[in-house]
Amino acid sequence: MRRVVVTGMGVLSPIGNDLETFWYNALTGVSGVGPITRFDASRFKTQFACEVKNFNPENRLHKKELKKYDDFTIYALEVAAQAIEHAKIDLESINKRRVGIVWGSGNGGFQTFQNQIIEFALGDGTPRFNPYFIPKVLVDIVSGVLSIQYGFLGPNYSTISACASANHAISDAFNLIRLGKSDIVLTGGSEAAICEAGIGGFNALKALSTQNEHFQTASRPFDKNRDGFVMGEGAAALILEELEHAQKRGATIIAEVLGTGMAADAYHLTGTHPEGIGAIIGMQEALREANLQPKQIDYINAHATSTPLGDNSELFAMNEVFGKRKELVVSATKSMTGHLLGAAGAIEAVLSVLACERDQIPPTINTQNLEDAYADHYDFVLEKGKNQTVQYAISNNFGFGGHVASVIFGKFNAH
Repeated sequence: MRRVVVTGMGVLSPIGNDLETFWYNALTGVSGVGPITRFDASRFKTQFACEVKNFNPENRLHKKELKKYDDFTIYALEVAAQAIEHAKIDLESINKRRVGIVWGSGNGGFQTFQNQIIEFALGDGTPRFNPYFIPKVLVDIVSGVLSIQYGFLGPNYSTISACASANHAISDAFNLIRLGKSDIVLTGGSEAAICEAGIGGFNALKALSTQNEHFQTASRPFDKNRDGFVMGEGAAALILEELEHAQKRGATIIAEVLGTGMAADAYHLTGTHPEGIGAIIGMQEALREANLQPKQIDYINAHATSTPLGDNSELFAMNEVFGKRKELVVSATKSMTGHLLGAAGAIEAVLSVLACERDQIPPTINTQNLEDAYADHYDFVLEKGKNQTVQYAISNNFGFGGHVASVIFGKFNAH
């Protein structure tokens, strides 16, 4: 079976708009949270989020082009460009028939949809819809736009599985290369759901933290006093490539993708199974495909959104798969970035890849009182990152509907 490596990455996030800034801020425990600036949130139960900051899309796109796209597509275009540059891909020499795109998003053009419907509802009933309305809201539009942008002619589609979307995209990209369908796949995820409908909708589900007076520490995964997740936004892209193809063009290999696991909780619309049934299967399948034993995993980038039930479910699943291993390092980076929904897996994949490449592990911040039942089971890195050899890392993501996707990355070994 063909080996799959990572040769480029790009990031646009609440804690940094390029790879190195993002990594430095993640390692040093910088929070991306702040009061919502996109709209007046004073009447909402939650008035804070992790927004992308200081990003000017006109640095890459003309104003006329920007009118065609929702923010989730604009974010994707930015990180894709970063990843292609990082991978040093010569667009003139590669066989574009062998380059695919698989992109994840849970909501697509959520804000565009909201704004267009409000505009129509407040009008005189005349259906004056923007001609770009439909393409702006379609979840699959990113993969299409990226193929048009770069002329990539290989497999092209999007994955939609709520907060597991990007991990599913990475998993599919991995398999396209392993099975010989593509030599390079641009993959990742993007999300831009910080709007009235996004915040209001998740408030109605009682999924968001409402700690408006203490929003700086509201995202506190695994903490006994957590009360919900903090909404995030942004995007991340990875260039996955067949090993020999990467070596022939002299690419720098950052890490290797070793295995993926996909499963379902088959339990509830929005809640994970209390005994983590799907998560157990997902992690076990990823380990099986990677031909690894649980004791070989050095780092888990946990899904850990800071919801009361969800975090415990994942901890239960981790205990079933890995047992009590004090040397196993666990962190929940949503404490810094917020929850990027369908883009979460992409952001966290980048962190997992860099952990393997650089032997550094980002922390969980804000967590003061770990769940008693698991506090001494693992090495929960808190507040500041740590230096430690990471041979293998697993990244978990779970989505509404019971979707489960786990991906294992490893330090690249030429042999």
